[in-house]
Amino acid sequence: MATSHAPQTAEALLADGTTIEIRPLGPQDHQAVLGLYTDGMSEESLRMRFFGISRNAPTQAADWLCGPPRPGLLALGAWAGEELVGEADCELLDEPPETAELALAVADRWHHRGVATLLVEHLVHAARAAGIRSFEADTLFGNRAVHGVFAALGLPVHRSFTQGEVRLRVLLDESAEQYRTAVDVRGRQADVASMAALLRPASVAVIGASRREGSVGRTVLGKIRRGAFTGKVWAVNPYAEEIDGEPVYPSVGLLPEVPDLAVLAVPAAAVGETAEECGATGVRALVVLTSGLGPQDARRLMRACRRHSMRLVGPNSLGIAQTDSGVRLDAEFGEAFPLPGTAGVAVQSGGVGIALLERLAWLGVGVSSFVSLGDKYDVSGNDLLQWWEADGRTDLALLHLESFGSPRAFARTARRVTRSIPVLTVDAGRSDAGRRGAASHTAAAATPTVTREALFRQAGITAARSIDELVAAAALLHAQPLPAPRGAVAVVSNAGGIGILAADACAEAGLVLPELSQEIAEWLPPGASVRNPVDTTAAVGPEELTHLLRALEREAAVDAILVCLVPTALSANRHDGPVRALLEGPARRRVPIAAVLLDQQVPVRYLTCADGGALPVYSDTVAAAQAFAHARDRARWLAEPAPVPVDAPGCDRRTARSLVDGWLTAHPEGGWLDPLSTADLLESYGLPLTTSVWARDEHTAAVTAAGLFRLGHEGKVALKAYWPGQVHKSAAGAVRTGLATEAEVRAAYREFTQKFGAELAGAVVQPMAAPGLELLAGVVQDQVFGPLVVLGLGGTAADVLADRAARLAPLSERDLTTMVTQLRSAPLLLGQGGRQAVDLAAVRSVLARLSRLAEDVPELAEADLNPVIVRPDGALCVDARVRLEARPSYDPYLRRLRRPTAAEEQ
Repeated sequence: MATSHAPQTAEALLADGTTIEIRPLGPQDHQAVLGLYTDGMSEESLRMRFFGISRNAPTQAADWLCGPPRPGLLALGAWAGEELVGEADCELLDEPPETAELALAVADRWHHRGVATLLVEHLVHAARAAGIRSFEADTLFGNRAVHGVFAALGLPVHRSFTQGEVRLRVLLDESAEQYRTAVDVRGRQADVASMAALLRPASVAVIGASRREGSVGRTVLGKIRRGAFTGKVWAVNPYAEEIDGEPVYPSVGLLPEVPDLAVLAVPAAAVGETAEECGATGVRALVVLTSGLGPQDARRLMRACRRHSMRLVGPNSLGIAQTDSGVRLDAEFGEAFPLPGTAGVAVQSGGVGIALLERLAWLGVGVSSFVSLGDKYDVSGNDLLQWWEADGRTDLALLHLESFGSPRAFARTARRVTRSIPVLTVDAGRSDAGRRGAASHTAAAATPTVTREALFRQAGITAARSIDELVAAAALLHAQPLPAPRGAVAVVSNAGGIGILAADACAEAGLVLPELSQEIAEWLPPGASVRNPVDTTAAVGPEELTHLLRALEREAAVDAILVCLVPTALSANRHDGPVRALLEGPARRRVPIAAVLLDQQVPVRYLTCADGGALPVYSDTVAAAQAFAHARDRARWLAEPAPVPVDAPGCDRRTARSLVDGWLTAHPEGGWLDPLSTADLLESYGLPLTTSVWARDEHTAAVTAAGLFRLGHEGKVALKAYWPGQVHKSAAGAVRTGLATEAEVRAAYREFTQKFGAELAGAVVQPMAAPGLELLAGVVQDQVFGPLVVLGLGGTAADVLADRAARLAPLSERDLTTMVTQLRSAPLLLGQGGRQAVDLAAVRSVLARLSRLAEDVPELAEADLNPVIVRPDGALCVDARVRLEARPSYDPYLRRLRRPTAAEEQ
């Protein structure tokens, strides 16, 4: 098998939360493999593995697995520290094609912990990358453990029986959503199990707690003790004997018991050694408050955590808090104690965490758990979402993430979690957009901002642009029902000016103000307006406003109600005026309701209404309108059917794979494909390319043009010069269009020769396409987020207009629709204003095929189809460029723990 498909070393979690390392077996592992068979497995287990008892079988198997590398053999080992606890291997068969023989073994004392399943998952990934489409395995009929592994794997399994043996055939269907779902379930179980010691510890040690008032360790120790932690807590410091009358221990190894959780507030140079001591003692989780770790300190910390199965928050963390009554742990050094409640909060910035906790306290919203992720070496937002999904308590998730370790895995988790609880985030780092310009336009022009927006949109995450906007949206989502997806708001005010401001804010947020029925007029004082926004005038009383709100609630055209009140001389005591109508009415109505009080001093707070419910009250109309818009967007996302992967029939993956492998073998540094290779690759996935003929000289170009004149629009052709490394043809003056005679073609080619000289490799001759709307469609591989599919207005003005929509691959059927409707130019495609609509099915097909190509060919660094000319009768790409770059096959859904990047370690 090609070395580019060799499996990579990874750490992953077993079902009980234990960390193991999975890596390829080699000659250096011979003794460990032999020991697995002879020392780790009983005679019965050996009989199941080797179909009998033979003294030579273990040695022969070790020789075979750990001998010199052989084409067609993949062998993986699972290591717990220095112990090999399991192996799985497969070898390519001659027949049937693309099939490998599979075998596996697990040490007896590691049975029923998910070792075999995890090994098979990683072997499936490696086998797919090597072109293997199915596994076959022979098992004894009584080998229930192995049969159970394959039955629960999530892949199609076919069985045949003969003389006490079972022949299994496992189909490695890459598009099997059932398999990904099964992997999700196993991953979630393992992840939650591994987090228990972190968020539900029975005992905690604070290492580095000092006697100095105001120090980080002393502060955290004091907050744990004052916060009524239900478990045991100890202080560790070799230079102190007692703190506040409680004993201090010189090392974690000398504590009366092994703590579940250790909080580290030690110098950066001591973090690695302290972590190793904790792991050797049996600690299961760390929170590292220390900042400023260098690369060597970071690597020592991570090695200790992985070797000893410790989950890690930090470094550079503010700490964590868990308000569950069975735990009540406050191990962070913020000023206030987090209120108990049902909001899960995870932040990378400690300052943002403090600000969020303060604003939630204003609202009276408490937290279920708070985690300051810090530099996020291990525990991430993905882990917290899965914890909150399973804790039976959290009903609102608030995130502040500055980076993503595995964005597509995060998006998959978030898409599932946000169907049951709202997930909100602050979209941090938007300024990166100006620093990520690329050499070419279309897909490469999509910035990290666009990429994050695509992730949030597809996952159903509510993305705010500031902490205040986040809290404002959370206040509404936490206390009120969702509006209908259309987002029609009735605005009521006791002063015309504030009503107009509210109407403007709603319109700017994309909300609509529907026409209201005349029935509401009977509840309005003389001179009031029944148009939306409703101006009740300052004369409105509590009873009138109460009846008016009930009437608006019954209006079929109304999805939400926004009440805007200003203090007037007619209601000097605000609680005797219109506000009383809000307090005495219910907070929970058929439609969500919120208020704006312009004399309010805080941005948002709750008022408790007669039914005990909470009414969100804002100090500004813009904040209220944005909150309603976020609620509307969530309602729309929930109303959409579950995403269905797009279908792109007729894609020839084998041809594409052969072309890419061959080209990268000849060009290991990567680069732009030549026109012929570009056409071959795109046509293998059914993308609609115009006829293109390569001409190396003037004579060939003229002869080719003569044959194409009858095919082109009005008998004309285009000539496009090419040279290696070419980026912008039009900008370089390398395109001539509308050539109607052989003489014109010859003249154009001679012009190219004079202009580009020896650099010119040849030219492409194409028939002129019929006119239509020019679009761009493309793909760019983001190093972190994976492939991003882009659609927008095309042609030479693409960068100027910057009208684009982007989604992370793989696209769903819904994405194909929303990418079109999101464009500002959508009316041109949809045929509004008397225009004829373009062939939207053809546009969808282009996007679907690009998505599939990006998924199947991870080496596709960039694909640029611009322009794609769309008309009512189809779509045709008249220019395309593709850039390849060697990279290992990467499955974002493969179960493995993230590793901090070099940038994060620094």
